Amino acid sequence: MSGFSTARQFMVDGQVRPSDVTDERILDAMLTVPREAFVPDGKQALAYLDLDLDVAASGAPRRCLIQPAVLAKMLQAAEIAKTDRVLVVGCASGYAAAVVARFAGQVSAIESDPALAAKAAAVLTEVGIHNVGVKTAASADGDAAGAPFDVIVLNGATEVVPTGLYGQLKDGGRLVGVFALEQPPRASLVTHSHGDFGHRELFDATAPILPGLERLPSFVF
Repeated sequence: MSGFSTARQFMVDGQVRPSDVTDERILDAMLTVPREAFVPDGKQALAYLDLDLDVAASGAPRRCLIQPAVLAKMLQAAEIAKTDRVLVVGCASGYAAAVVARFAGQVSAIESDPALAAKAAAVLTEVGIHNVGVKTAASADGDAAGAPFDVIVLNGATEVVPTGLYGQLKDGGRLVGVFALEQPPRASLVTHSHGDFGHRELFDATAPILPGLERLPSFVF
């Protein structure tokens, strides 16, 4: 077993399984997708650590692969079916989209950083994943042309209610992400049913705020 294969196994056995992730499709995807391929060369040794890993170019705004266990637990809560169309928001270099693509029907991934979006598209092709389409778009805008989606996954956190993304869910659709509207931040599941949106908190979690989903600064007079 190669060094990265061993690290991948340790990530699943030491971070993901102990976080009550029991969906074998998610575990298999995380054992299969080479996370190191989505990480800059100088940071590949960090690919399987329990942290939010910055994959942006030097000097560019921070863009991350979120902690593996946080991603896995959110995907489990979303209950993604093999026929589902999924939107990954803030895909960074494409790792979350690659994991989802292993057990979803079709995946759309958006990223606000054009260079990272291009990187994501290239790496997904290199690792043999062909059911993901990558677009450059603001996180708050989603992918209106591809909507509606069965599931929307935030690859990061939001400090505002992402109502624009809610509108891109099918009836019966689900959105998962880390909501940092107040402290402590919590991973949450939003469900769309007959025009109404339910919100259920899942677990305490932190993740980098996605560009465009930051809280607007308040003015003090």
